[in-house]
Amino acid sequence: MSTMYTDKVMDHFMNPRNMGEVENANAVAQVGNPVCGDVMRMTLRIDDDDRITDIKFKTFGCGAAIASSSIMTEIIKGMTIDEALRVTNKAVTDALGGLPAQKRHCSVLAEEGIHNALRAFFEEHPERSTPERLELLAKAKKRRPEDPHAVA
Repeated sequence: MSTMYTDKVMDHFMNPRNMGEVENANAVAQVGNPVCGDVMRMTLRIDDDDRITDIKFKTFGCGAAIASSSIMTEIIKGMTIDEALRVTNKAVTDALGGLPAQKRHCSVLAEEGIHNALRAFFEEHPERSTPERLELLAKAKKRRPEDPHAVA
């Protein structure tokens, strides 16, 4: 196989974890990258204690996009909302042992998917939203590069 990808990337591409849809999901988002055509759908189940008890993904895209989605679900599952809001695309890239520069936008897409799902959750459950949580979402959006292929 290709030497441009780490063994961890190849493992998550060939054997993706948590692929599919969460039944009775209460946080859902679909994000895409118009430049490369990757599309990622994240579905989450968040319990009454604000813990992510289940997360699954469906990704139409390259191997790096599938691997980024897969590892993101492993990172996020079991976290609280507050912990998940602090996960960045760098955490995804680091967990995969790195991504080629031209594929780092896939980790940005995974971060964006989680944050958009949490934003949708807050819209449906405004009582679970706080100013601090909304500020974390706003900061993350500002930090993400405008160019989806830029290195974040």
